[in-house]
Amino acid sequence: MDPRVMAFFAAGIGAGLTIIGGAAGIGRLAAAAMEGIARQPAAAGDIRGAMVVAAGLIEGVTFFALIVTIVLAIK
Repeated sequence: MDPRVMAFFAAGIGAGLTIIGGAAGIGRLAAAAMEGIARQPAAAGDIRGAMVVAAGLIEGVTFFALIVTIVLAIK
């Protein structure tokens, strides 16, 4: 099998796993934040702020992994 084809296949699998992992991470983060707000509504602002920062970090790692898979596919 051609190595270039394998690189494209691996990049596709890597991109798919990256998106699934990022979505699962943000989903669990949102669920935990909603549960925390439901338990203590007075802390909603603090919880929401921490959630936004954590979601940004998760998205940053996801975008980095996607860029790495694209670069490996182009090589």
